[in-house]
Amino acid sequence: MGVLVTCQNISKHFGTRTLFDGLSISFSDDERIGFLGPNGAGKTTFLKIVADLEPTDGGEISRRRSARIVFLQQHDRFPIGATVTSVLVDALSDQPMEAYERDTQAAIILTRFGFEKPDQLVSDLSGGWRKRLAIARAFIQEPDLLLMDEPTNHLDVEGIRWLEQALLTVPFSFVAVSHDRYFLENVTNRVIELNPVYRDGYFSASGNYSTFLEKRAAFLESQQAQEASLANIVRREKAFLMSNAKARRTKSKSRIEEAHRLQDELRELSDRNSRATVANIDFDGTGRKSKKLLDAKGLSKSLGGKLLFDDLSLLLSPGVRVGLLGANASGKTTLIRVLTGALPPDKGSVELAEDLKIVLFDQNREELPQDVTLRWALAGENKTVDFRGRPIHITAWAKMFLFSTSQLDMPVSDLSGGEQARILIARLMLQPADVLILDEPTNDLDITSLDVLEESLIDFPGAIILVTHDRFMLDRVSTEILGLDGGGRVGKYVNCEQWQSAQSKSVGSNTSESKRDKPKKGKGANSKGGLTASEVSELKEMEATIQAAEEHAEACLKATEDPGVGSDHVELQKRWEALEASRQAVEALYARWEALEAKRS
Repeated sequence: MGVLVTCQNISKHFGTRTLFDGLSISFSDDERIGFLGPNGAGKTTFLKIVADLEPTDGGEISRRRSARIVFLQQHDRFPIGATVTSVLVDALSDQPMEAYERDTQAAIILTRFGFEKPDQLVSDLSGGWRKRLAIARAFIQEPDLLLMDEPTNHLDVEGIRWLEQALLTVPFSFVAVSHDRYFLENVTNRVIELNPVYRDGYFSASGNYSTFLEKRAAFLESQQAQEASLANIVRREKAFLMSNAKARRTKSKSRIEEAHRLQDELRELSDRNSRATVANIDFDGTGRKSKKLLDAKGLSKSLGGKLLFDDLSLLLSPGVRVGLLGANASGKTTLIRVLTGALPPDKGSVELAEDLKIVLFDQNREELPQDVTLRWALAGENKTVDFRGRPIHITAWAKMFLFSTSQLDMPVSDLSGGEQARILIARLMLQPADVLILDEPTNDLDITSLDVLEESLIDFPGAIILVTHDRFMLDRVSTEILGLDGGGRVGKYVNCEQWQSAQSKSVGSNTSESKRDKPKKGKGANSKGGLTASEVSELKEMEATIQAAEEHAEACLKATEDPGVGSDHVELQKRWEALEASRQAVEALYARWEALEAKRS
């Protein structure tokens, strides 16, 4: 297994803040790496350094000669007026290809990724399909190492499952920054956590996410045990030296220096261990015992002529935690608005308990002003907050959510997405609630914060409605799951796996993002066998795609037979290479066709 990139003693600073110092990591062939770390640890910056998009402040990076490294950034950017085809063709502009070869490669990738209209404007795509296009742009460049920053952002659950399957068959290595724990579990064979609690600045473990958790827990336990043992040794040495003046005079200089070294080592180890702090998340319930907090009966709602849900009934009682699942635009947020009274139902009724306290976490964060300081966002004009009947000073309250005193006067707009999410959670914790409604609360939170958030939700005494694409959180927190297919049907499931199984077996369903958002050429294909929605679409178009590829190969063959280039050996060689590439493309399409047919049957 050859090494692709080696980083030696890499350092990076922003002003007085050190992201990492003396970091040494290498990436090799055949590695599928999950890259973790708390908010602000420098994960994205490090990937940019590896991709040669960001300079270092120190250290050296060696990259394998001719290795192609591609960076898939978190926020997708495309040229104004671009089409899905032009995006992919432009991505091949630096490769030695003829124009028709680029067009062929683009057509193959678009079919594989489920795009049906090659001339569709990027501006007309939904967020999920823009993300698919960004991933397609990365794949078509055939990297040796693909660096991905939050690749599951904007993808619905079906889209994430599609990406997982795609990554398991790619011929290149990749590094993925992600907070999606099921995604990490399903696609990785190595996990790295960037975190100052480790002496080297990171912890690495071979295996998937579960294996990483086991190895990390054992390592952190050993660190705590090492600190306790070292503290005992230092305590004995100090006691001996302090109690015996003669020993201090006669004791060897090396022994005294060793005692000082042990004290320094203990101080460093204790400092690292003390950094392993987490946000203090604890939602406050009102203590209401009513069996019926919210009772919805026979709800129906359409928007823009599209039926989102029909005849939906839901009863919320204390301890009930409902997870909402569905593709993007399937009606999850609309259902929340109907349940809270922000939007009237077309049919049905919603009955709320008297003086019901509903607390809402808004995924768009519209309630969080950007032009105020962190201090004001947390406590307004007050110096303290009232949490569960007791005053807490703003400094202590901020520290509960991992904010330093120096950040209190920073504007909210200068804080990271994860930090802003923690502000919202802090504000919600000050509001006693009967019902918590959380619309995508996991966005931008690091995994440690997600763990704490889950524990708090499980312990919350009221009712919860949870909307998230984080399947791990849904399975851990929800007592039941409602699945919306975007066509009016609503099903009840015990976990995400049962919902996914139902999706795979559904026939003629419009549940998937691919059938819902993309323009249709005709009636949508039915889901068959074990095919995903995008694979059904791919199979439907495969015959036409192969025919186009064969016609292109035939044109390449005729080009080699052109008597006008018989004496031009350079041009003739190019045409023979184009012919070989076109034939390989046809063979690859036939192999893909056979694989899809086998999976369907």
